[in-house]
Amino acid sequence: MEKLICTNKKARRDYAIDETYEAGMVLMGTEVKALRQGKTHLKDSYARIKDDEIFLVDTHISPYSHGNQLNHEPDRTRKLLMHKREIRKLYGKTRERGYTLVPLKIYFKDGRAKVEIGLGKGKRLYDKREDLKRKAMEREIERSFKGRRVR
Repeated sequence: MEKLICTNKKARRDYAIDETYEAGMVLMGTEVKALRQGKTHLKDSYARIKDDEIFLVDTHISPYSHGNQLNHEPDRTRKLLMHKREIRKLYGKTRERGYTLVPLKIYFKDGRAKVEIGLGKGKRLYDKREDLKRKAMEREIERSFKGRRVR
């Protein structure tokens, strides 16, 4: 059972996501408590592979409200847990031109914090415009069918 914490709303708008992967997160106790309060966002965050390890960079988890001087640093780099072969596969794909690792959502699964990472290519401005036009057309079609009665 999943409990969604936050999503990266701009990720699917700015990137064409080809594949998604699930990764565990290495967190401090106050970070887990802050996540349970929902005090996080994925704006401008990304994943980076270094020395066969994968890290989540620029993810903001606000300090825990009832924490003391042992509270965590909000914007620290966090290690992600994935199988070595998955990390090597992702490393090979990110070496290709234009691919990047974008976090899509953070959630709890069986009591453990997970992050869904998408392997995506950045969209150009005209791609974004095409998507907006397509969505507007789909909405228009839905509206026209909604008004009709089927007998």
